[in-house]
Amino acid sequence: MTIGKRMLATKLVHLTEQPALGRGFMRILIAIAYLIIFAPVAMVVATSFFSQQIVSFPPQALTLHWYANAWEKPEFLRGLITSLQVALLAAAVGVPMGTAAALAIVRGDFAGRSTISSLLLAPLAVPGVVAGSGLYMLYVLAEDFFDRDIKATTEGLVAAHVLLTIPWTVRLVVASLQGLDRSAEEAAANLGANPLTVFRRITLPMMRPGIVAATMFSFIQSFENLDLSLLLVGPGRITLPVAMLNYLEFRIDPTLAAVATAQILLVGVLMVATDRFVKLSRVV
Repeated sequence: MTIGKRMLATKLVHLTEQPALGRGFMRILIAIAYLIIFAPVAMVVATSFFSQQIVSFPPQALTLHWYANAWEKPEFLRGLITSLQVALLAAAVGVPMGTAAALAIVRGDFAGRSTISSLLLAPLAVPGVVAGSGLYMLYVLAEDFFDRDIKATTEGLVAAHVLLTIPWTVRLVVASLQGLDRSAEEAAANLGANPLTVFRRITLPMMRPGIVAATMFSFIQSFENLDLSLLLVGPGRITLPVAMLNYLEFRIDPTLAAVATAQILLVGVLMVATDRFVKLSRVV
């Protein structure tokens, strides 16, 4: 009996230890994943404070000189203004269009919905350089046909960035709509509310998390885009990522790290502010 009790106790110990070992292993994997994700970001932020022009370890001293240097460069300020303008306009145009398309895909009853959904999400699978080259050639043909400038203009760049915002909007709003309970809408309709009132008072507020998340992601995708913008910008209308690439062509110093840190801070503030009102984990 004693031997049997000992064997049973040993088995129980093994059974209780295995889940603990599994949880510990998963925590290690999660920590490694976070390290891989945040190590480059931390490196960029740290480099922006190094005093020496050629980055080396350990740093000789810490300074804010490179932030002042970035502020004094007019190309960065022009690029920032252009990027903000293009991102805001692209989000303002693309999010309503993508929201309407998502609503039609989820709530509509017509043939080819899955095909339309795949076509709207297709730009996410196309490399930016390929899309930019195709749009550039399309703009050249359109200029010959309409006899007006399209490429290297703000309007042409905004139109191209709308193609970035629509797929993200469709993806996020569709995910938001598929998780909605339609009982409130049906109750409002049964009480005599017309379809427009039901949409404005019931459906649209319920879609708010998806729309807000789509707006944020659309803005970020447009603001940080390089490969598409690189082929479509014109003189004096360069975006901030293109300005950074042009700077890197002639100089190598932590100024770019300072600009990148400012971008990281801007995106981080947007995400935190958005998550404050809409829990992105429920939508994304």
